Amino acid sequence: MTSSKVPALFFTLALASCAQVGAVVTAPGKQIELLNRGAVAIQTPGGVFVSWRLLATDAGGVAFNVYRGGTKLNSTPLTELNYTDAAGTASSAYSVRAVVNGAEQSGFDAGATWSAPYKTVPVQRPAGGTTPDGVAYTYEINDGTPADLDGDGAYELIVKWQPTNAKDNSQSGYTGNTLVDAYKLDGTRLWRIDLGRNIRAGAHYTTMVAYDFDGDGKAEVMMKTADATVDGTGTTIGSASADHRNSAGYILTGPEFLTVFNGQTGKAMKTNNYLPARGTVSSWGDNYGNRVDRFLGGVANLDGARPSAVFSRGYYTRAVIAAWDWRDGALTSRWVFDTDVAGSAARGQGAHWFSVADVNSDGKDDIVYGAATIDSYGQLLYTTGLCHGDALHVGKFNPDLAGLQVYMVHETPSCYGANGTGMHNAATGALLWGTSGEGVDVGRGVCMDIDPAYPGEECWGSRGGLRSATGVQIGSNRPSQMNFAAWWDGDLLREALDGTQISKWNPASGSSSVLVNAADAGAASNNGTKATPVLSADLLGDWREEVVWRNSANTALLIYSTTAPTATRLPTLMHNPQYRAQVAAQNAGYNQPPHPSFYLGAGMGTLVQEPVHTP
Repeated sequence: MTSSKVPALFFTLALASCAQVGAVVTAPGKQIELLNRGAVAIQTPGGVFVSWRLLATDAGGVAFNVYRGGTKLNSTPLTELNYTDAAGTASSAYSVRAVVNGAEQSGFDAGATWSAPYKTVPVQRPAGGTTPDGVAYTYEINDGTPADLDGDGAYELIVKWQPTNAKDNSQSGYTGNTLVDAYKLDGTRLWRIDLGRNIRAGAHYTTMVAYDFDGDGKAEVMMKTADATVDGTGTTIGSASADHRNSAGYILTGPEFLTVFNGQTGKAMKTNNYLPARGTVSSWGDNYGNRVDRFLGGVANLDGARPSAVFSRGYYTRAVIAAWDWRDGALTSRWVFDTDVAGSAARGQGAHWFSVADVNSDGKDDIVYGAATIDSYGQLLYTTGLCHGDALHVGKFNPDLAGLQVYMVHETPSCYGANGTGMHNAATGALLWGTSGEGVDVGRGVCMDIDPAYPGEECWGSRGGLRSATGVQIGSNRPSQMNFAAWWDGDLLREALDGTQISKWNPASGSSSVLVNAADAGAASNNGTKATPVLSADLLGDWREEVVWRNSANTALLIYSTTAPTATRLPTLMHNPQYRAQVAAQNAGYNQPPHPSFYLGAGMGTLVQEPVHTP
């Protein structure tokens, strides 16, 4: 169907009881965050656009009233999740009040109206330095992750400061320290953690895993640490003087830790030895430090109720994945999967990012580690045998098939054979369709619904044409953008997010048009040719996604939010546990866009909310 014919979607939400903090979770479903209404007001040429969240825990049939000051603007309660006030100005103040069974609830203020389509969040750029070999460096904002650190129902942003001499693992040389900051959206810095000289800087070394792991309503932050890491209160972990860097800048000796930090203060609450351990460097495929230090991290509801942290090491050859629980002040190992012990078939099957999804529909999350999938118990579920690749997507791409699907591109022709790109059954690994990689490393690939004429999501990579969810080639022409994605305008199709632009595909003309060019406001993207934002996720307003870029001066974050009206009614995507888990891992390795566990695209049916609970 065309975008103009997409109807509003209504559905019944399952109510979930709340578990007591510290008690055994008895509520149904996976833990989600206790978010507030997230209302935002943005000035546009046509007035002020106001949007707000529908929550997965809202009562069925909830409607809303919108107020400018003390004046109600709508004559009857709204079922939509946005409203445009034609008489509004940048000085207007708005609030949103839920209406449940005809009774108006307490309101939520949208805060100051944005005078531009983005909010500027000032940050505190650290001073640069000089490495032991005399190389000067400065700092740039790199990847970010959202979390409610103080329990107020709003997201804070945690960002990584990467030195300009950061290295890929294949490159020798010293780097500056990696720093991690947490900011409220008004620019208040909550803390800064200095990972120290013994954590090398680069895209593959540090993942910031931020989530409410113990169910107290406030997120913790977990990261790999080492001697001389300094927490947010100024306390040093391990030895403050130790320097384990070798003459090539690699850190191949010395202790490695996993630390749980308090989300409000940055204080180190618990530090254990890191799993997976380094062991013998050469056992990972080389002896100079490339493969041994390929780290990833994320979040998964492995027991179907509460989140666990997942950290990994290696993917080109040996791969080890470790699951951790933070409960009642104790950091404990849940399980460890090692290709050298019980999963040799998964050797060399990893990607530069892992995804989280309940692939076998048992209510518990599994780890899609590229071309291999590890189940919620830490056992190998299957491997496709197509080996390593740079891009990985897991979601409901074909609504006509049961379960979820995985789309992946692959790197090694001698391994992938005729299938340089392909989609497989997420539960079994069975290849649904594949396309030629033309005998090269297929570096990028993405799935999103961009053509309503074909059911499901379209997929394309850096080799081959545009394919439907069933593998039918729509045409040899495809969007040139294939790094990221964002639901932005008013229909159910998804837009391409690449560099500092959001673009919409026109199937009739076979071309893309730019909807947002954030470079006009001084925005810059990250990670070279990966051209990713700091973060893209449903952070504010209705179910559409926000995009967070850094400015080119590295003095501010720019949060872009859509002002396109939509009649589609969906709960915040952050209350879909799969989407939220994939957002949490978005700062790891080669960033990938998140996908919900349900089909979200043209022709979408009624959404049935899966059972969830708040802490």
